Amino acid sequence: MLSEHVPGYQRFHPDFAYLFNSYYNSIGERTLRAERGNLTRPGVDEVYAYRAHVDAHMCGFLQQDISTGVRNIVVLGLNHEQQHQELLITDIKYILGHNPTFPVYASGASLVNNRNKNNGWLQIPGDIYEIGFEGNGFCYDNELARHKVYLQGFEISQSLVTNGEFIEFISDGAYDDFSLWLDEAWAWIQAESIRSPMYWHMINDEWFQFTLGGLQKVDPDEILCHVSYFEAAAYAEWKGKRLPTEFEWEAASPQLEWGKRWEWTNSAYLAYPQFKKAAGAIGEYNGKFMVNQMVLRGSSVATSPGHSRNSYRNFFHPQDQWQFSGIRLAK
Repeated sequence: MLSEHVPGYQRFHPDFAYLFNSYYNSIGERTLRAERGNLTRPGVDEVYAYRAHVDAHMCGFLQQDISTGVRNIVVLGLNHEQQHQELLITDIKYILGHNPTFPVYASGASLVNNRNKNNGWLQIPGDIYEIGFEGNGFCYDNELARHKVYLQGFEISQSLVTNGEFIEFISDGAYDDFSLWLDEAWAWIQAESIRSPMYWHMINDEWFQFTLGGLQKVDPDEILCHVSYFEAAAYAEWKGKRLPTEFEWEAASPQLEWGKRWEWTNSAYLAYPQFKKAAGAIGEYNGKFMVNQMVLRGSSVATSPGHSRNSYRNFFHPQDQWQFSGIRLAK
């Protein structure tokens, strides 16, 4: 942005564009995502200096008259940064949570001690529903274009699955019952020795979980967190229910309490009708990931304030547990 639109702009460091390019092939060479951890990173002081350099020049640039196209790119960048603010929390927890000493990030910073406020089932009648973003504010391209879908009548739970409910699933031997699992899911739990949600530990016959506030006993009444799509689907099978599709979730969302956990849906991450991928790096933002991933809806306790809406489509691979993800059932 600055190199293209600010005459004479000098980059902070000639190698940083390569170092911090996570997946944009259209803007130059990059390190493969899976190998980024092998790179030596700049020190904290240098990273802060880099940020201050960019911020100062961006503030000056934004004092000028800019085109609508440039403005839209800036707004996209600001929203992208909000996504990374959330990812910082999830990554910090992942790093600390895999340290055998269970270090405390901040006293009282559990983030996963939420409880349901509502219970029971919500009936949604069969009808034609409008799906996708509507309005004049910001949205990502994968939320477009708004379109109609027909939904059969269904019921959706007004509460998310709790720790206690999932402990029943574990205690019933579900992780050893192949009949509950999708084939790839069964291969995954066998290969990775998965027997519980991420950050759970059995200590002296009691379940504990690592939180950003340290290791704590699992409270059975709190909302379950850090489960994969594979586990969500197996739990739904065990309960004789199913996961909602992303379209069912969006149709029901105005009547649901949501925002504590990213909620797995039973929908593959695919393009909406009339979706058009933009040219250049912006076109790489969402479209190229529309394969082998599942959609999560809502938002979570780690999501930046204001960075959520009922048309938002998050997406991750079905084995991923590290997000603040939970389960809502449908039938």
